[in-house]
Amino acid sequence: MKKALLTLAITASVVSLSGCNEPAAQGIEPKIFTDSLFAVMNADRTNYTKLVVKRLGPDGANVIKPHENWQDFDNGTLLPAQMFRAGSEAVAEVTSDFTYSLQSIWPINSQNAPKTPMEKEGLEFIAANPGQNFYGEETLGDKSYFTAVYPDVAVSDACTSCHNQHKDSPRTDFKLGDIMGGVVIRVPR
Repeated sequence: MKKALLTLAITASVVSLSGCNEPAAQGIEPKIFTDSLFAVMNADRTNYTKLVVKRLGPDGANVIKPHENWQDFDNGTLLPAQMFRAGSEAVAEVTSDFTYSLQSIWPINSQNAPKTPMEKEGLEFIAANPGQNFYGEETLGDKSYFTAVYPDVAVSDACTSCHNQHKDSPRTDFKLGDIMGGVVIRVPR
């Protein structure tokens, strides 16, 4: 089943990103579509965190330095949340079939706070119900959306130490495996 969902997500993403005029989600149930997209996003985010950022480390001993203000350094690179946002912005430039964002009820950056009642409800639900996803319907403006919220779990001590030590963090007690926020995926109906 997982392999089928991953294949579906990759196919949907390729169709969506190819500039095809038909919505990528057409004919696919929104829950299956968003679950598949999340599988790809979560794998990419986890691998970037564990295989790139964790290996580079914050101690400056490496040539490339992951940092919140990465653009200020000749050798800087994006943190995982910034890489995720960059991907979301790039996808938004080529399709309106779906949107996604990384959000939290404990955001370091205020632009990552929930903006709609559905987002807040979903983030609170996944925080209170580890291992579960949240699904709902919402209307924004004159459009209806299927909205899904998935847990964003601390997969590395690079995640927890960054958040726990950040001067703007409203929470400083994250541990490996904790839910730190959520991935919100929205599909027009």
